[in-house]
Amino acid sequence: MAETATHLSVLEGVLERITYANEDNGYTVARVDTGRGAADLLTVVGALLGAQPGESLRMHGRWGSHPQYGKQFTVENYTTVLPATIQGIRRYLGSGLIKGIGPRIAERIVEHFGTDTLEVIESEPKRLVEVPGLGPKRTKLIAAAWEEQKAIKEVMVFLQGVGVSTSIAVRIYKSYGDASISVVKNQPYRLASEVWGIGFLTADRLAQAVGIPHDSPERVKAGLQYALSQATDQGNCFLPQERLIADSVKLLQVDIGLVIDCLGELADEQGVVREDVPAADGDREPVKAVYLVPFHRAEISLAGQLLRLLRGSEDRLTAFQDVDWDKALAWLTTTTGTDLAPEQQQAVRLALTEKVAVLTGGPGCGKSFTVRSVVALALAKKTKVILAAPTGRAAKRLAELTGADASTVHRLLELKPGGDAAYDKDRPLDADLVVVDEASMLDLLLANKLVKAVPPGAHLLFVGDVDQLPSVGAGEVLRDLLAPSSPVPSVRLTRVFRQAQQSGVVTNAHRINAGEPPVTQGLPDFFLFAEEDSEAAGRLTVDVVARRIPAKFGLDPRRDVQVLAPMHRGPAGAGVLNGLLQQAVTPGRPDLPERRVGGRTFRVGDKVTQIRNNYDKGANGVFNGTVGVVTALDPDEQKLTVRTDEDEEIDYDFDELDELTHAYAVTIHRSQGSEYPAVVIPVTTGAWMMLQRNLLYTAVTRAKKLVVLVGSRRAIGQAVRTVSAGRRFTALDHRLSPGAE
Repeated sequence: MAETATHLSVLEGVLERITYANEDNGYTVARVDTGRGAADLLTVVGALLGAQPGESLRMHGRWGSHPQYGKQFTVENYTTVLPATIQGIRRYLGSGLIKGIGPRIAERIVEHFGTDTLEVIESEPKRLVEVPGLGPKRTKLIAAAWEEQKAIKEVMVFLQGVGVSTSIAVRIYKSYGDASISVVKNQPYRLASEVWGIGFLTADRLAQAVGIPHDSPERVKAGLQYALSQATDQGNCFLPQERLIADSVKLLQVDIGLVIDCLGELADEQGVVREDVPAADGDREPVKAVYLVPFHRAEISLAGQLLRLLRGSEDRLTAFQDVDWDKALAWLTTTTGTDLAPEQQQAVRLALTEKVAVLTGGPGCGKSFTVRSVVALALAKKTKVILAAPTGRAAKRLAELTGADASTVHRLLELKPGGDAAYDKDRPLDADLVVVDEASMLDLLLANKLVKAVPPGAHLLFVGDVDQLPSVGAGEVLRDLLAPSSPVPSVRLTRVFRQAQQSGVVTNAHRINAGEPPVTQGLPDFFLFAEEDSEAAGRLTVDVVARRIPAKFGLDPRRDVQVLAPMHRGPAGAGVLNGLLQQAVTPGRPDLPERRVGGRTFRVGDKVTQIRNNYDKGANGVFNGTVGVVTALDPDEQKLTVRTDEDEEIDYDFDELDELTHAYAVTIHRSQGSEYPAVVIPVTTGAWMMLQRNLLYTAVTRAKKLVVLVGSRRAIGQAVRTVSAGRRFTALDHRLSPGAE
């Protein structure tokens, strides 16, 4: 061990295993073999960005001691040293570093070439065909993966100095290839808009590291666009100009005058759109709204398309304009064996006689039966009906309910890479009636794509519960369609049917929605396990899912039970609970392969969810919120396979696994549009800021048979009392109102 000029010690060793890795900042805790053998491993911590088990590392850093873990080495920076021994080469190649080489193939290659192995792969990769079982195709893949790994390493070394995580470095390389370093040095703010997972803050850190001035107009414009994109992530279609300027000054720490000037330049360059819209309360002066361009276009387009449908002279359902409704409703009663209530009859008539209509109402009020009746009558008149919903689960439920085919909106429109749809205004859907269920989930961008594809004269029925949480994406489309000024006709079902009144789940959902606490005693399908401490509530949640519900109700903890948490963070948040539930439901086994990515480990049997729209996967893309189960994991091919809720097998390369997260527990926001036999909801004071009535109501209404609340009575009371803190910034209701055009 030598001292360098900067007083850093040098340590060499083979990286045996990574015990912890923070993907956000690259901080890693690992065990290293310094030559004393696997029984005497040393702990190293710090910036081990991109290092893989099996690699020989030369690390510069400082020695220290940890009160719990003893002697350890803090790494400031490192370089990779190719291993020289047969054992080291075997370990290095078998680590999963090179796609196509797993432990078994590494063994064969090293057995054949010995200490010359790495030289052969580097200089004469065609010779790999000499190894039994390696054909030309696999040989070519290995050679290409080796070259890519070398290039990524170069980018890694450059990015190491500015603290970018491994997964992001790989993404930068995938986006820009050999130009990666040039883009980072010269145009770092491009990364924020062009590379998924890199926001303004990461790009800003990079920009500072490569010397871009704090008050550069390029930085301020990127910051303004970031502030707007953050607002859309929170559901807003625009921000009032005053608020945008204030948020940006706080974010960028620059002079307000510079921000105002740069906002003007951005508007001139058509990077943003500024427009006066009415204030939400209607009394004050108009608000100067600032939009990102796609959201402004979508809002104008959606309003225009809805008005086009409403006012069009064409009608594809003329058969219902002069129908004998008494006769039609009597036929329905005979067919279904059930009488429709008066408000349900009104909804059926509305859907079949009005070009655009909305059906809303809470659980147990007969929305589903009404939809079934609409579809049955339409099909009886040989109408072309298309049924859709925002999620796979909701589409499946709609199909079961109506006995007709249903699909997700994404699949219906055949969305392509880049987000363009195969069906639009110029190539509309072949439909006379389009029914969209779970419409509270429709965000502005998706609703616009859908409505564009509805042909003139067709009828469009939105069905959803407006009291649930609004969409994850920007907008409050269903609420705006139901606004007092909206020209779209609607029916709200309010009567809870007798059969539904016997359900504790339905009864308590309506109690919560009315601001009354749920009844938690004496019901066969609604329970509370009281626990004030958040950490203990987290542990109790796991016990309820893994042991108590299966024992009492015979439900499968992975397939039938879903944990819905108010937030991701905290001891009873979805993040921590996923780790604990995985240990309880899908524990690791020595004979089964697994793959560690950052702080997560993926195994066969894991319940997972997609966390970004990826238009390149599957038949028509895989979308944010898609849920599935890991069915295969191949360390040699570095590939994991997921069977989704839509029964589609999707492959993920190991370097794409940051698109997946575990789904044993999900946030209530992510559960929208889904329905589960049993729902377990941890409600703790740790989630105090998130506790709102529509959040708890949405969680409870996801359950078909059983709800178990775990946590604090005080926190439940807070959720029931707290009405959502105001509307999102949207102007769709204004654009639909008379005189807005």
